[in-house]
Formats: sequence, structure tokens, C-alpha cells
Amino acid sequence: MALGERGLRLVESVTCELRAGRAPEELDDTFDELEEELLAAGHSAGLGSYRTTPTPPTPGYPQLPVAGPVHPPLRVLACPRGHCGRVEAPDDDAPHPGCRIFDQPLRTVPLR
Repeated sequence: MALGERGLRLVESVTCELRAGRAPEELDDTFDELEEELLAAGHSAGLGSYRTTPTPPTPGYPQLPVAGPVHPPLRVLACPRGHCGRVEAPDDDAPHPGCRIFDQPLRTVPLR
């Protein structure tokens, strides 16, 4: 990987801090340094969308009277602890992909 030793140390530091329970917002300075290292290594997007802070869930809309129980609810797979904006479409024929930070499968989130 072209990230270099300093960048790899920053990745390890962020990973350890998150696993220990620190909130991502508390690591802004480290994320800034990591993003600089990624950009210098040629990763033009830096941390990109992975640095987004998830927005609080929006209240659901009431069910339309004509939308009976015949339609299955839509769902996505998301960060197991809600720390990042990662979202993936589920594949019913495959196991849930995992989060490499927390070593947990992505959680199922119903769409409202």
C-alpha cells in the first residue's frame, strides 16, 4: 500500500481508539492527518464519504392507506455501531459484509 508507515500508524491509532469506545468526533485531528497522508499517497478522494457523520434518524412517514402489508419492508445494511455513513444493499443469498473496525457484521436497518 502506498500509504506509508506514518499513514499506517494513523490507521492503527484510529482503529484502536474506535474499538476502545471513543466517538469519531473526538478523533477529528487524527482524521485530518490521515486524510493528508491519503491525499499525499495519491488517493484523490481522501477519506471521502467515509468521514461523514451520520445524521440522526428521521421520523418515519405514516403508512399510506393503500399500502397494505403485501409489500415487504425495504432495508439496507449499515455500520454496526452507527459511527459512519456506510450503507450497502443486502444480498439475501450471502452473509452480511463485515465492519473491519469493529469486527462485526453490518446491521440491518429498515427504510421508512
